[in-house]
Amino acid sequence: MMPLFTTAPRSLCLLRLSAIGDCCHAVALVQAIQRQWPATRITWIMGKVEASLLGDLPDIEVIAFDKKQGLRGYLQVWRQLKGRRFDALLHLQSALRASLLSLGIRARYRLGFDATRAGDGQQLFTNLKVPSPASPHVLDGFLAFGRELGIRDLTPVWQIPTSQEQDAWALDRIASDKPTLLIAPAASKAFKNWTLEGYAALADHAATRGFQVLLCGGPSALEQQMAQEILARCQHPPENLIGQTSLKQLMALIKQVQLVV
Repeated sequence: MMPLFTTAPRSLCLLRLSAIGDCCHAVALVQAIQRQWPATRITWIMGKVEASLLGDLPDIEVIAFDKKQGLRGYLQVWRQLKGRRFDALLHLQSALRASLLSLGIRARYRLGFDATRAGDGQQLFTNLKVPSPASPHVLDGFLAFGRELGIRDLTPVWQIPTSQEQDAWALDRIASDKPTLLIAPAASKAFKNWTLEGYAALADHAATRGFQVLLCGGPSALEQQMAQEILARCQHPPENLIGQTSLKQLMALIKQVQLVV
């Protein structure tokens, strides 16, 4: 099958609003496009929270969508895009709010998921359906869009910048005389979480092997409660940073430690 573009397109728009993890996966697609077509202008419409982490990606125009604003959020994005037309829209989110937002994005080609992956009527808003890969992983599904465009090297690479200030903050929390294990115990859905006893046993085992152990996560009540219950089960309680970092600080911390669970 022939790729969509045999030469670099002038402009692409990527639509992936959430969630944080999925947007991080989409970074690999964006940066694969940049490697092959460095002159292509890329605009990424993402959620407001996600933009706090990815809003300064090199050579990417990020437009933040605030779903809490309701109709005003849609109108704000559409005003920013008024008069613009892209060579292709990569509609990477099978959610009705994203499809409604796509109505204000003008593009010749509108790539979306095929019937296997499309939901919430997404297929009504696209004119090219990207075949689903054999692997069900989100990353592989995103990279399939790159293959459809004509990107040859789809090796996943993530370069998410952090500032000197954020890096210094992270270094201040890392022990200089021992390796560091960072544990992020909570997933977005409780059924995905491992056991409290398992995390506590892991933290204690790492501590006895000479590791500094840190807990990290967001400020939700679930995560705060999990942290307290893990700490209560530990003989060597780790340092609790849950709810005490911005997304950028957490990224800087991940870059500095030796092991992440």
